[in-house]
Parts: sequence; C-alpha cells; structure tokens
Amino acid sequence: MTVALASVATTTRSFLLRDVDHRINGLLAQETGEFANFERRGFDPETGRSFTEPDRLLRVFLERQYADPDEELVGLVARRGAGPRQIIQPRELPVALPLHEDPGARRTIFESPASSGILRRPEGEIRWAKVSVARHGSEEPGAAFVVAFHPERETARVNEMFRVLLAISGVALLLTTGIGWAVAGRILQPVRLVRTAAAQLTEQDLTRRIPVRGRDDIAALAETFNAMLDRLERAFATQRRFVDDAGHELRTPITIVRGHLELMGDDPAEREETVRLVTDELDRMSRIVEDLLLLAKAERPDFVTPEPVQVAELTADVFVKARTLGERDWRLDGVADREAGLDPQRITQAMVQLAQNAVQHTTAGQTIRIGSRAEGSRIELFVADSGSGVRPEDREVIFERFRRGTVRRGSRGSGAGLGLSIVRAIAEGHGGRVRLHDTEGGGATFVLTLDRSQEEART
Repeated sequence: MTVALASVATTTRSFLLRDVDHRINGLLAQETGEFANFERRGFDPETGRSFTEPDRLLRVFLERQYADPDEELVGLVARRGAGPRQIIQPRELPVALPLHEDPGARRTIFESPASSGILRRPEGEIRWAKVSVARHGSEEPGAAFVVAFHPERETARVNEMFRVLLAISGVALLLTTGIGWAVAGRILQPVRLVRTAAAQLTEQDLTRRIPVRGRDDIAALAETFNAMLDRLERAFATQRRFVDDAGHELRTPITIVRGHLELMGDDPAEREETVRLVTDELDRMSRIVEDLLLLAKAERPDFVTPEPVQVAELTADVFVKARTLGERDWRLDGVADREAGLDPQRITQAMVQLAQNAVQHTTAGQTIRIGSRAEGSRIELFVADSGSGVRPEDREVIFERFRRGTVRRGSRGSGAGLGLSIVRAIAEGHGGRVRLHDTEGGGATFVLTLDRSQEEART
C-alpha cells in the first residue's frame, strides 16, 4: 500500500510538472509569435508606415501588451561598448531578482545564438524566448524582444500539491493499516485458535476441540483440524490399548517361566517337564514378538511387493500347505483362472493364518474349504469352515489386535489374538479388505476381497 500510494503521488507530481512545462513553452511561443507577427504587419501609429527603428517597434509593442504575473516582456537594444539597453513595462514582480534588474542575465540572453533556453541562477531559474530585430537596412541584430518566465511559483504549487498528496496518502495508509489489522485479526482468530489448540495438545490430553462458527474456509479448517484430533485421539487410544495388551500378553509367559524355574526341583523328570514348559512359553513369546514386528511393518509402504501371479496356482499352493495343519476334511473349492498383481508370500501368509484359525475352531473330520473366484474386476480368496461360527457381536472385534471372540471351539491354542489383525493388514496392504460371513450349514467364511484395478495401480 505504501509503494502504491507513493507511486501515485510521484506520478501525479511528474504529470503536473510536465503540464507546467507545456504551459510555459506554449506561453513563450505565443508571445514571441505575436511579436513576430506585429513586426511583419504592424504600423507606427504616428507615421502610419512600417517601423524602421527597433526602439520604436519595441516601445509600441510593449505598450499594448499585458504580461502574466510571473512573466516579463523586455526589449533589449544593442549599444556599442556596453551591455544592451532595455525597454520594459514598469511593474512589480513576485520574484527575488527579475530579469530587468539582472544585467548579467540580460547580456547572456541577448548574446545567445539560441532563440529559447533556460537560465539557471542562484536567485531562481528563468525560462526565456527571444525574437531578434535587425536595424533598418542591415542584417545585424540591433535589438531583441525577450519573453522571460519565472517558474518558481508554479513549481512551488506543484510541490505543495505533492506534499498534500503525501499527507493524504499517509492518513489513508494509517486508516487502511488499522482497518486491515482489525479485519485480518478477526479473520485469523480461528487460525490462532488452531495454533493455540495445537500448542496445548499433549499425549495425555487430546480432548480439546476448536469451536466451529459459520460456513467459510476458516470454519472448514477448524472442522478439518477437529477431525484430525479425533483421529489422533483414536490412534493414541488404540496405541495405549495395544501397549497394555502387548504387555499383558508378554507378561503371562514371563510369569509362567519364572514360576516354573523357581519351583523346579532336582528330580530329572521334573526338570525335563519344566524345560519343556519353559521352552513352549518362550516359543509363544517369540511368536508374539514376531507378529508385533510384522504388524509394525504393515505401516510401511514396502510391506507388500506385488508381482504378476497366477491366482489358480497360488490357491493350489495354499491348499497344499494348509492340509498339513490338522486332520480335517480339506477341500479345494474352485480356483480363479486369472493373473493379478499380488504379493504371493503375504497372500499365502494370510490364507494359511485363516486356515490355522479354521483348524482351531473345528474338530477332526470337519470340513474346511479353500478356494478363489473372480467377479468382474474383483478377486476373492476364501477359507470356509464348518465349525461353530462367530457371534455377531464378535465379528468386528476379532480383527483387532489382542482381541478374541467370546466363544472359541476346539483347541484353544497359544495365539495372542494377532492372527486376524495380520490378515486384515495384508488385505489392506493390497488395497482390499477382509470380510466374514456365515457358512451355509454352519461355520464361518473369511474372504479376502482384492480389486484388480487397485492392484494394478499399486504395481
């Protein structure tokens, strides 16, 4: 704003000074033109004939002219051995040193070969123009008509207007600054609230929210920030619960190991049984740690490395590996003859985990079906068992870390409740999801749903 206002004032001053120059040049040209015309066509009122003497010409012309307040009309007549004699209009001029009182300036102008110019003096600048007059019967100039203009007052008026413009611009700048400060402060108040809220957030207190007023961009920013805080609060709550559950799951085998070691006697059979129990608990703890590391890696972009895979071959390989998990009625229930961009190791890991989960929820001789199918752009890999199924209230819980269903049939196993969390992480890593629905005739069916378009985009 300061640069704009200063530029306007400076440009206005330049235009005004240019107008002053044009007006002065026009005035000088007008006066010299009138004298030149009078010299060519004028007559001496006493004789009725053309003028023959420069003195008489200058006197008659000056008697009939009226000069502007800052203008001088002077007739200069050459004299031998001295400066030019002058013929003037007797009047007062509002300048420090008029031309008719400055012999040096008169001589300079009279002797100058130019017809116009600018004479700069300590007492003030003079803009002048002249018309040389030759004596009758001679080509040598014997006199000159001089128009002198003193521009000090015109320039002073322009400078005064420039100062007024600067003063007005300063007041306008102050008003604009004050109004802009107030308006900007009001507009940015929600932003300051966002900053204050962010500064006051701690890991222990994520409950602070920003009040949302209106429907403008600032309100949208506040809503976005509040939504981010909601996600952070849920994430921190999940993290705390995860740490608590992990500590609990790891504390149990540690307690068992310590208790057996403290009670171990000298009997060789007792020592062998204690070593076996301790080894089992350490293996379970090792599996929990490996699962935790795998879930932590699921947050990284390189968790899955897709490559072109024949889904039929992958399904058959999973079926062969799953048959070794338990004595069940294993069945390969169809395969999808498609190629897709998948991470075969991660998909195999998820499917084997689902098969292991089915084994734990069934008894010997019950049916477990493994297969794959293609529906449009989607590919589905599934594991269906004929066990007791999953209660409706447990269907979302079982996919969370360290969460198990309320009813578990068959072998309880040594799992920590991380298996289905790993399956979901692998499905989401492929841009898909894992679904659960009841098996016809009883049991549970877990389905990995993968969209081929999303898989190709990831590859």
